[in-house]
Amino acid sequence: MRHLDRQQLTELLAAPVFHLIGEVADEMHLEAYVVGGYVRDLFLERPSKDIDVVVVGSGIQVARQVAVRLGRHAHLSVFKNFGTAQVKDGALELEFVGARRESYSHDSRKPIVEDGTLEDDQQRRDFTINAMAVCLNRERFGELVDPFDGVWDLEDRLIATPLDPDVTFSDDPLRMMRCIRFATQLNFEIEPETFEALERNRERIRIISQERIIDEIQKFMASDAPARGWELLFQCGLLEIIFPELYALHGIETMNGRAHKDNFWHTLEVLTNVVRAGGDLWLRWAALLHDIGKPKTKRFDPAAGWTFHNHNFVGEKMVPQIFRRLKLPLDDRMKYVQKLVSLHMRPIVIADEEVTDSAVRRLLFEAGDDIDDLMLLCEADITSKNQQRKQRFLDNFQLVREKLVDLEERDRIRCFQPPVSGEEIMELFHLPPCREVGVLKSAVKDAILDGVIPNEHDAALEFVIQLHRKRRGN
Repeated sequence: MRHLDRQQLTELLAAPVFHLIGEVADEMHLEAYVVGGYVRDLFLERPSKDIDVVVVGSGIQVARQVAVRLGRHAHLSVFKNFGTAQVKDGALELEFVGARRESYSHDSRKPIVEDGTLEDDQQRRDFTINAMAVCLNRERFGELVDPFDGVWDLEDRLIATPLDPDVTFSDDPLRMMRCIRFATQLNFEIEPETFEALERNRERIRIISQERIIDEIQKFMASDAPARGWELLFQCGLLEIIFPELYALHGIETMNGRAHKDNFWHTLEVLTNVVRAGGDLWLRWAALLHDIGKPKTKRFDPAAGWTFHNHNFVGEKMVPQIFRRLKLPLDDRMKYVQKLVSLHMRPIVIADEEVTDSAVRRLLFEAGDDIDDLMLLCEADITSKNQQRKQRFLDNFQLVREKLVDLEERDRIRCFQPPVSGEEIMELFHLPPCREVGVLKSAVKDAILDGVIPNEHDAALEFVIQLHRKRRGN
């Protein structure tokens, strides 16, 4: 964080649009301020596109005149019901609102809004670091208005509310998710009293739509350390409410002196490993959900200890249910996560045993173009504290990777298409569409994957002819 005086803020707000807003406000005898995240990010030296302007008076009137002054390419959108307006001019995006005070009823996050002062407007904001304002009027241009010491909280890397946090979170419970999100994105601590209010008000999250909740989650999932967001949600009690399947991974059970690892903390470690390896948003979701089926499959075997047999297949079936409830997209992104959850044990099994060509071919066939992401996830999943065991797995994974490259070059399995089509089989043996055609096609696929025949048309055709004769008893 950098320390900025008025002169420095004036220089940082040198873009003509800020002076234009100030001129328009002066002509209307109104006060105008740039507020919120844009001001915060000036101090944090972070890029910020969204510029929020508070006008003590009509924000819509100022927005209209600013749009006129910007010229014919500027686009004005007015939202009278909310008392806000938006001006877009190329990459520039300005949000205008009149200063207001808000009051809430207990069963809704929609406030009763009245005109207010700048102080009223700053009091209604979620956190002190988002409640700072810089004046744009000519006489006071660049002057910082910071009644809640947001600058000091930036200095101390703290998330705190301007007013009583119980009131702040109860009035608008979405602010609890924003609190977690900002702490994660900025790597800030949550001020103790504010954190305690998260715990006390967690049940209020139930009145927030799932769409708003997942929007905050997606923002911290895209951050540099998303595991911290899930850890904070767990610690304050929100996780159990908004994502019970993930919460269910927590805990260690012991029987006959044998315990299993805590799969919640293991999952966060895997997520962190995936992030460090450069995994994108949906690979991060696959990491988060890779063991989601373990609570349903946990069993104790006196001989083997704790087992989670088929947890990958149970998890695969849970993924669509979770995506649907969380309001995540039910498209190819969901199918990608589902595939990785289903397959994440396969490379581990291969690496734990002899790395055969047949097993690697089948893995490549099922993973297709997602094989590299699957291997990254599986390597991230090795979190054993036994360094010898961990290194053995990683060495074997390297052998799997080498075989994948070799077999892909030789057998072209990644985008496998049967070298003999169903139409060709029907024409060759004068067959209608029937089960026999499917059996022969499947046999060709298995023969190629098992290395019995090469992935070539003539070899596959000869194999089909011989198999058909054999099945007919000729």
